[in-house]
Amino acid sequence: MAKKALCVGINRFRNYPSATLNGCVNDAREMKKLLTDHFGFSPGSVATLTDSKATKRNIMARLQEMVDGAVAGKYDYLVFSFSSHGTQVPDSGNDEPDLADEAFCPYDLAEEGGGWHAGHIITDDELNLLFAALPEQVTLEAFFDTCHSGTGLRAVDFAAKRKPRYLSPPSIRAFFQAEALKPRGLRDLLAENEAIRHILWTGCQADQTSADAQIGGNWHGAFTYFLCREIRACANTLTRAEVLKNIRKALKSGRYSQIPQLECDDARKTARSGS
Repeated sequence: MAKKALCVGINRFRNYPSATLNGCVNDAREMKKLLTDHFGFSPGSVATLTDSKATKRNIMARLQEMVDGAVAGKYDYLVFSFSSHGTQVPDSGNDEPDLADEAFCPYDLAEEGGGWHAGHIITDDELNLLFAALPEQVTLEAFFDTCHSGTGLRAVDFAAKRKPRYLSPPSIRAFFQAEALKPRGLRDLLAENEAIRHILWTGCQADQTSADAQIGGNWHGAFTYFLCREIRACANTLTRAEVLKNIRKALKSGRYSQIPQLECDDARKTARSGS
């Protein structure tokens, strides 16, 4: 099976120093190591983009190269991991005025007219449109350690060694506009497009936050940390559904409020991608 991956981790944001995170770059490095150690990827087949390299232009260009390669028959299995802030925007297609899109924050995040600048925010609509070009025989597995709503914040999410990976829209008007809309995310878009063979992992439910947390003396995304730990421990003997169950149990034991999600054509597949 020919494989290609992109791992993105963003701790710093050019225009928003106060939004700095701590564990996202570590997530990208850990995901690359996981892919090469346990998923059969060669080091050269896994690209990483971190901090100032992780602009919208660079991220989308790398993903386009992966999709183009799959269309050309070079790859039949793609992995995309993304650790950063998440946020919300009104439906970018303007075809669903009562819906809010999930959005992902690149390094060059910027605002315009009280909302996020379209040239510097990545929406789920854009990713869905890109991935829709994938041939049916290609499998896409994506890991998002972000969150897209601040409504689920709890006191535990503001513990001294934890920070939610959510960035509110840049104005009061945009915030209330997004919060008033029904959330729709990449999970829903991929499910609607049955031609895409996808496996989607998310660090939390749509109304929750994913934690940027200090664990074992270093910073990580809590979801990514326990995902990597469980896959290494299971030695590819567990199904994805079983891995997810163990991740949820570990997060609950650590008093994290987030509940990771898995969208998969067949969750009974083993945790080793492509098997």
